[in-house]
Amino acid sequence: MEIKRRPTRFVDIGGVPIGGNAPILIQSMTNTDTRDYASTRSQIERLVEAGCHLVRLAVPDTESAEVFGRLVRELDMPLIADIHFDYRLALLALDRGAAKVRINPGNIGGHDRLLKVVSRAQELGAAVRLGVNSGSLPREVVDKHGGATTSALVESALHYTSIIEGTGFENLVVSLKSSNVLRTIEAYRHFSAVSDFPLHLGVTEAGTKELGTIRSAVGIGTLLAEGIGDTIRVSLTDDPVVEIPVAREIMACLGLIRDSLRVISCPTCSRTSADLVAIAVMIEKELQDLSCCPINVAVMGCPVNGPGEAREADVGIALAGGRAVLFHREMPEKVMDINEAVQELLSECRRLCDQRRGQGGGRS
Repeated sequence: MEIKRRPTRFVDIGGVPIGGNAPILIQSMTNTDTRDYASTRSQIERLVEAGCHLVRLAVPDTESAEVFGRLVRELDMPLIADIHFDYRLALLALDRGAAKVRINPGNIGGHDRLLKVVSRAQELGAAVRLGVNSGSLPREVVDKHGGATTSALVESALHYTSIIEGTGFENLVVSLKSSNVLRTIEAYRHFSAVSDFPLHLGVTEAGTKELGTIRSAVGIGTLLAEGIGDTIRVSLTDDPVVEIPVAREIMACLGLIRDSLRVISCPTCSRTSADLVAIAVMIEKELQDLSCCPINVAVMGCPVNGPGEAREADVGIALAGGRAVLFHREMPEKVMDINEAVQELLSECRRLCDQRRGQGGGRS
């Protein structure tokens, strides 16, 4: 099954395309103090290494804007400025080379200020994300709908996009986020039915790693499965680098990316002859640096479904009577000591990764 994506307009983010026929991009946002050049640059580099395509930075003051400009000059990638309250900071970030600014129309200070930002972005060839959030909707819209409802989110987004469209500006991305997963899903559905602007998906303030991952997977995954969404951000209360493998896995599960490591493991039962939980966790940890390699790995606890699942993978093990059967598409099965089998599995994964990177990517 192939997901048919909703057609959207093409938007240019500093040479990186969003919308149109472009691939769905993964974004994140630094949580360092932007004024701290060294730690912010280090986090950006770790995000990119993990597979993040676009990085956003908070710009809450002029000092942050100056450091943002330095990072733009020194890093070979488009950077996004996150602006709240003071539209002048958006102008400053654009002047310092922001490929895109994210503004919240509910707190930027009125239509005239919004249009000043749009005008500067148009002048400089930058993009704008109109970030509509349930927590900062205009008071009159909230009062009209009796709260930050789906209808309130959609009405607010359509109101502001209409104002911006009136200027002729089209390099626009839209988001409609809520911490309520169902409200988020419904808002994106309704907006996408009447607008073809590219959509930035996310469940805002999703929570800590465990619960936030679940909420994001349900919200973002549901919409992507319906063909809605052009770029995604998984918002977790954690090191933002943690967000990237979650985002990649959501997309990999839907067949939207193929250059992704996939480790499957069984839930275990009384047939399991060793501590498979510890083995699976260790294998995932050891292979973290291969997250962008198109390899399927199976870690199975017994010979019931184990051999079949392992044979479907590129490489895998199935425990059996205190030992392990090592499977590999290119090699005959081996019955080995468990520790030895795990080490050989890890070695084979690295060999396959090197081989596929050398070939330029994906699996057949």
